[in-house]
Amino acid sequence: MREAGMLLPLSSLPSDHGVGDMGKYSYELIDLLEKSGFHIWQILPLNPLGYGNSPYQPYSSFAGDEIYISLEELFLEGLLKKEPPKFMEHSSCVDYEKVRAFKGLYLKEAFDHFVPTKEYKDFAAQEWVYLYAVFLTLKKQNHLRCWNEWSLEQKEWIKDKRYDISVYSNEINYEMFVQYQFYKQWMKLKGYANNHGIKIMGDIPFYVGIDSLDVWMNQKCFLLDSDGRPVFIAGVPPDYFSETGQRWGNPVYDWEYLKETNYSFWIDRIAYNSKLFNYIRIDHFRAFDTYWMIPAACDTAVEGNWAEAPGYEVLDLIKEKFPRLEIIAEDLGNLRKEVHVLKNHYQLKGMKIVQFTFDPMEDNNDFEDVRNMVIYTGSHDNQTIRGWYDSQVKETQAAIRKALEKLGYKDKAISKSFIKLTLDSIADIAIVPMQDVIDLGNKGRINTPGTLGSPNWEWKLKSYDEFKKEISNIKELIQNSNR
Repeated sequence: MREAGMLLPLSSLPSDHGVGDMGKYSYELIDLLEKSGFHIWQILPLNPLGYGNSPYQPYSSFAGDEIYISLEELFLEGLLKKEPPKFMEHSSCVDYEKVRAFKGLYLKEAFDHFVPTKEYKDFAAQEWVYLYAVFLTLKKQNHLRCWNEWSLEQKEWIKDKRYDISVYSNEINYEMFVQYQFYKQWMKLKGYANNHGIKIMGDIPFYVGIDSLDVWMNQKCFLLDSDGRPVFIAGVPPDYFSETGQRWGNPVYDWEYLKETNYSFWIDRIAYNSKLFNYIRIDHFRAFDTYWMIPAACDTAVEGNWAEAPGYEVLDLIKEKFPRLEIIAEDLGNLRKEVHVLKNHYQLKGMKIVQFTFDPMEDNNDFEDVRNMVIYTGSHDNQTIRGWYDSQVKETQAAIRKALEKLGYKDKAISKSFIKLTLDSIADIAIVPMQDVIDLGNKGRINTPGTLGSPNWEWKLKSYDEFKKEISNIKELIQNSNR
């Protein structure tokens, strides 16, 4: 079945409270996607945002970020006495610090009015829920410093349980309440989407952040020193995006130990996320084949070495335990052929970025005629199509136009031609970012790889007004492409 989808982070939805959440605007988006003829909503990771507000440096692979909890839903549930006032409702970017402070007040009020139910107790009985609550409580007690910088007795609690955390029981219960509300609201939203013919494509980073429950409770799964600091850092060598490569800061897996545990760390991550999403996109899939190991002492990713991972062993287990799970392999960039062999062995869908096929600076610009693939105009790491086109010199712009016209695409708006080309592709799934649908320039860019901090991850819609103007047009394009 040929399907069309939209890429739009939850944080980028319109909101009355400064950041997209699981309230009325998320339900409205699903209605608009259904009306437009889309079948898939692709999002970015929903886990608690870590360093630089990056969804790829989360505090946990299981927990959800409290900023996505809808205060409106809490009010309707009776946990808030008054509906919260609007806050930064028409902003075009997310101010994470202000949003957290604002929402935190109401989450604590809701907690004060909450009476535990059997459903809550069943949720809280999951091992990760309590441990994450302890982790985040201690982290807050340490002014959000990384766990490997805590006092020895606190750092070692995860191993020996000797440090007395009973004095923080209320704070721990609060964090468990927050996770329950996140899970309940998300599953309600996912159910609504599925009932309206919209499947959710979630995103799992290949690596986890050092400052996370994942690493704190599974230290043997990573190459760490005796103080809990990474010996090697994950990333990629110099490439199209950066002359010095990308030094992500994530710790590298100890694959030998993971094998001894039958890769339970990976199996548990996949199992939980398979409940949350219909599709799972694995970011940086190529690391199942080979991964770049950067000595922790190096400030850039220039120095390092490639190491082989036991991809077949891990994926054999994943396929055995989750035979019906739809996995998307992010296989972008210059890869050795073994990555594609690995992906094709399990018949996983890979990815293709149309923008790259027209970019003279990108040397991975072949346009494969492959059906088992997900094709994009651009991803969350790209410039928008209009922003990218406007940044090219006139000669390159002319060459792009000429190539598109040769293929039969002569639209005045460059974004529209790229969307048509993407939808018309033989690929099973075609995904277009919201920014390209409404023809935004670079102000709509979500992330610039190799950079940290603002304005990365901050872009959001003020309203759906511009999208609504495009619904009839995008519906026609989807229908014409037989999706």
